[in-house]
Amino acid sequence: MIAPQAPRTAGCSAGSCGSSAGQMGGLSDKIRAKVQDHPCYSEDAHHYFARMHVAVAPACNIQCHYCNRKYDCANESRPGVVSELLTPDQAVKKTLAVAATIPQMSVLGIAGPGDPLANPARTFETFRQLALKAPDIKLCVSTNGLALPECVEELARHNIDHVTITINCIDPDVGAKIYPWIFWNNQRIHGRKAAAILIAQQQKGLEMLVAKGILVKVNSVLIPGVNDEHLKEVSKLVKAKGAFLHNVMPLIAEAAHGTFYGLMGQRSPRPDELKALQDACAGDMNMMRHCRQCRADAVGMLGEDRGDEFTLDKIEAMDIDYEAAMVVRAAFRAQAMAELEAKRRHKEKASQILRFQPRVAKPAGRPVLMAVAAKNGAVAAHFGHAKEFLVYEAAADGVKFVGHRKVEQYCAGNETCGDAESVLERSIHALAGCEVVLCSRIGIDPWRDLEAAGIQPNGEHAMEPVEDAVMVVWREMLAAGKLDFKPSAAKCA
Repeated sequence: MIAPQAPRTAGCSAGSCGSSAGQMGGLSDKIRAKVQDHPCYSEDAHHYFARMHVAVAPACNIQCHYCNRKYDCANESRPGVVSELLTPDQAVKKTLAVAATIPQMSVLGIAGPGDPLANPARTFETFRQLALKAPDIKLCVSTNGLALPECVEELARHNIDHVTITINCIDPDVGAKIYPWIFWNNQRIHGRKAAAILIAQQQKGLEMLVAKGILVKVNSVLIPGVNDEHLKEVSKLVKAKGAFLHNVMPLIAEAAHGTFYGLMGQRSPRPDELKALQDACAGDMNMMRHCRQCRADAVGMLGEDRGDEFTLDKIEAMDIDYEAAMVVRAAFRAQAMAELEAKRRHKEKASQILRFQPRVAKPAGRPVLMAVAAKNGAVAAHFGHAKEFLVYEAAADGVKFVGHRKVEQYCAGNETCGDAESVLERSIHALAGCEVVLCSRIGIDPWRDLEAAGIQPNGEHAMEPVEDAVMVVWREMLAAGKLDFKPSAAKCA
């Protein structure tokens, strides 16, 4: 058994209350209790807890222009992609193996590679077995919503208290540009009529779930020129109907993935466009910003997929003692929950202090975006080893997590990086708009090139809690007089 990794206490300065408080601050204690250990629903929890998806649902009842399901593919990280399609029995065996090996694993979700509710027998048999054999694991499902209304009662019977619905529009004219067809009542229906049926089913299912007390997160794919402005209306409506969290995700449109949008040249949104829309929706809805758009067979912490450790052949060779693992899992959970509660109370206390301070003129200093090579809530990754950077916005009133940027590893260990220069160029392009990069270590060449691009590397806060480090760097920039002007457009574009 792999030794468990102890959770790390992520620090929080008095000014950093915006990081998760903005996302979770409006929730009741009842809802907070349901999501506090759910890495896909709680920004804080994803530093402590892991999730896994089991690929038991091959069929889909709609076609999306941004989707191309692929099987036996280990080289793509996006929804709809899997390496192994599982039976319910295999999925349960895999789940127990992962839970026994990774005590952080708190959530089992079914998200594909098709639609789970278009495969109800396979989906609900998996849930039925896991509810009996792994009662400490939360069960959740992600769906396009077409078959949702007829499945709500069954979801409730299996104690599924977290459901994600992908809702990209509430206007059939917009929907007709996203969905070429749906399969409904044994018929393939196209165009605006198809979109209207899907939208009606999604809204009906959302209302029914909320009436049952089941938490609903809404996913939306941001498609420039198609639904970008429209998603503001989507956010308002789903909040009014009772969804508690909205996750606006960027379209993945590389032509190599073989999707309709990719082949037709539809572009993905720029990071600044995604952030602007998330900010615009944030006034009407709690916004999720830490989504990784995971594969349908993802395993482990968000951003650190370990699925290749748990293929069927490897599971067969494992000696799984789940009863013994339950003891380890319970101890881990107790420690992690204690740390999360301490962090929450610290933020709450800091927020109260700020609330009762006398009103003064707004402090000087503009907001700054900083990218962090992070691990377990700390500045703990080497620049050249990072596969993603977390992006935070620091300002006078605190630190706010705003998203993440995926990159290729600039260099792995001491091996020769054959394409290192072009990889570095792509990484720098991915960090556009960020003025600082925090990491545990960085080489001379990337340091020089980052500076030339107007991005200041910083390796002085290794192993420090991310939010504290970001705030310290922002205050240093303020003291140095670097925050009284806007950086040039050339360096941020």
